[in-house]
Amino acid sequence: QLSLLEDAGFGGVLLYIDPCDLPKTTDLADKAFMVSLNSGGDPSTPGYASIDGSYRQNRVNLTTLLVQPISAVLARKLVSLPEDTVQKDRCVPLHLPATGKKIISLNIQSVTTYKTISNVIGYLKGDVFPDRYIIIGSHHSSLNTYGGQGWASSTAIITALIQALTLKVKRGWRPDRTIVFCSWGGTAFGNIGSYEWAEDLKRVLQRNVVAYISLHNPVSGNSTLHPVASPSLQQLAAESQSFNCVEKTRCPGSNVSSVQIQGDSDYFINHLGVPATQFSYEDIKTSENSSFLSEALFPVHATKTEELDPSFSLHETIGKLTGQVTLQIANEPVLPFSALDIALEVQNSLKGDEVGMPQLLAVASRLRDTAELFQSDEMRPANDPKERAPIRVRMLNDVLQGLEKSFLVHRAPPGLYRNILYRLDERTSQFSVLLEALEHCKLHQSNETIQAALSEVLNSINSAQVYFKAGLDVFETTLAGKK
Repeated sequence: QLSLLEDAGFGGVLLYIDPCDLPKTTDLADKAFMVSLNSGGDPSTPGYASIDGSYRQNRVNLTTLLVQPISAVLARKLVSLPEDTVQKDRCVPLHLPATGKKIISLNIQSVTTYKTISNVIGYLKGDVFPDRYIIIGSHHSSLNTYGGQGWASSTAIITALIQALTLKVKRGWRPDRTIVFCSWGGTAFGNIGSYEWAEDLKRVLQRNVVAYISLHNPVSGNSTLHPVASPSLQQLAAESQSFNCVEKTRCPGSNVSSVQIQGDSDYFINHLGVPATQFSYEDIKTSENSSFLSEALFPVHATKTEELDPSFSLHETIGKLTGQVTLQIANEPVLPFSALDIALEVQNSLKGDEVGMPQLLAVASRLRDTAELFQSDEMRPANDPKERAPIRVRMLNDVLQGLEKSFLVHRAPPGLYRNILYRLDERTSQFSVLLEALEHCKLHQSNETIQAALSEVLNSINSAQVYFKAGLDVFETTLAGKK
C-alpha cells in the first residue's frame, strides 16, 4: 500500500489499525504501535551479505514518504468521527467523513544508525544424509516493550524441542538428516538476521536445505489453530494435526492453507523456494483479516502470556506439532512431499480463469498428469522397503527437494510473495500476482501488466511440468541401464 501511495505522489502517511481488525482478546484501539518499512535484510547491502568489507549503499530512508503509525483513537479524532464504533455487537469500520478537509502537519525526525545483530545457530548432525538440512526458525528480540509475547513463545517452544531431542540423543538416537536450530535477530526490523545469514550461505543452502519450519509468533491468540504449509507439505501438516491434538475441540476445521506468513521464513520461501510450514494459535477474527496486523508490534504487558495460555497447553500443542513434522521430514527415507498437491493447488488457483488464457489451463493440466505419473511410478516403489534402492531414493529426494523452486517469479508487486504458490489471504484462491495485475490493468487502462504477470505464471507452471518430466526421464534411463 505504501509503495502505491508513493507512486501516486503522496508525501505522508498516517498508519492506523481499524478497531474491527484488532484481536478481540485485547483492547489496543488507543495504543500506538511500531512497524518496519524494511522489506527484508540490511537495506544497504541488497542481495548480498552484510559482512565486514561489504560495500554499503547509501540508503538513508527506505521510502520518500513521511510515515507515522498512530492509534485508531487518534485517527478518529483527526477526522472528527463520533466515538461510537460499536453498534449492537457489530463493529463499524472507520470511514472518512463525506465532506470536510483537515490539514495535518507531520514532522518525522528519524535517525538511521547501524547496529550489530546476532543470530544463535545450533545443529544436530544427521546420520544418513548429513548434507540435507531441516531448519527450525524462531526469533529473539531486543525490543523490551514491543512484541515480547511473540518472541517469548517462540523461544520457549524451540527450547523445549531442543531439550526433548537432546534426551533422545543421550539414549543413542540420531536423525537421518541434519536439524538446524536458528534463533534469529533483527526480525522486527525486516528479518535482518535470517536474510543476512542466508545470503552469506546462499550457495550451500540452495543445495542442502530440505524444509523450513517456522515458530514465528506461535501463540498470538487462543481461539483457533492456524496451520500454514506450502502445497507439498500440506498433507503432512494435516496428518500431524490428527495425531497431536491436546484439546480435541479446537482441532476440527483447522484446514491447512498456503497463505503468506510473516517472519523469517520469508527468505527461504521467496529466494530459495524451500517448502515451509508453520503452526500457530490465533484469534479467529485476526486470521480472517489481512496480514498487516502481524507486521505491527504493540507494547505488551508482562502478564499477556498467562492470559492467553495460562496452562501452556497451546504452547505444548504447537511444540508437539512442530516436533512431529520435523522428525518425519528428518527421518523418512523418502521425503514426505507431495508433487500432486502442488499440481492441484495450481489448478485451484486458475479456477474461473478470469484472464481467459487457455494456455494456462492446458499447461496446468499437463502438470497434473505428469505429477500423477511421478507420484505413482516413482514415489510408490521408493516407499516400499522391498523395492527401495539407495541410489533411487537419493535421486528421488533430490527431485522432491526442488519441487517448489519453479514457482519463484522474478518480480512480484510490493507486498506479494515471489513464490506464487502462496495466496495473499484466506479469502482469495487465485494467484495473487494475477489478481494484482488485473487491478492494475483496470486502474491504468493498459494490459501490459497483466501480460507480464501471465507470462510469469505460464513459465512457472511449464517449468514445473518440465522439471517433473525430467525427473521421470532420469529414473527411466537409470532403470534401463540397470536392466
